[in-house]
Amino acid sequence: MAMAHQTTLAEMVAQSRDVITHPSVETFERYEKRGSLGTAGVYVLAAALIAGILAFLTVLLPGTPGNPFSVFIGGVVGALVNFVIFTAMVYYLGKSLANGTGTWDEVAYSFALFVAPLAVVSGALTFVVALLGGLPVLGWLIGLAGAAGAIIVLVAQAYFGFLAVQSSMNITDTGKALLVLVLSVIGTIVVQIALGVTISVVTGLLPLFILVALIAVVVAMIMRQRA
Repeated sequence: MAMAHQTTLAEMVAQSRDVITHPSVETFERYEKRGSLGTAGVYVLAAALIAGILAFLTVLLPGTPGNPFSVFIGGVVGALVNFVIFTAMVYYLGKSLANGTGTWDEVAYSFALFVAPLAVVSGALTFVVALLGGLPVLGWLIGLAGAAGAIIVLVAQAYFGFLAVQSSMNITDTGKALLVLVLSVIGTIVVQIALGVTISVVTGLLPLFILVALIAVVVAMIMRQRA
């Protein structure tokens, strides 16, 4: 039996170029079955690493606040977590609200084709603005161009996301596709906040957990000696 073809990063880059330069539902449908959630995750991870390095270098620039290592790790981990949450939302809401017939693999792969390259573009824009924004005369022009570029990236993400929802979940009703996209964004934000609160609470209670565990160990040792 012949083994299934494994899509390479180079092939995904070529596919990304196609969906970005020829945006349409049909273009996304051409590639949605070429990979899986795992394939998409690797592609997003590769892009997140590049964007993370750019963020690391940005924080190293004079006058830029932040810890470069925290920015790098937080950016990479956050990108992967957000991608998984968001694509899961699109899949779940697409099935439950719009009777979509796609799979999570198709959703994740379709979104990865534009999320990954746009993440790198966004990181590059931030780095260039931070690097050259302080130049005399040209600094404000570079800052203005960076702001315009950020808006363009945001609009592109929304547009490509709208197309990807329709193609990956096979939703022909554009109104329902838009509703799924908007609710997925809101749902992802809510989950992010909930995760942040949970992590903060657990981190804050960690010393107490350690203390209780130590007390339990000491009590167990005392009880064993008396037995």
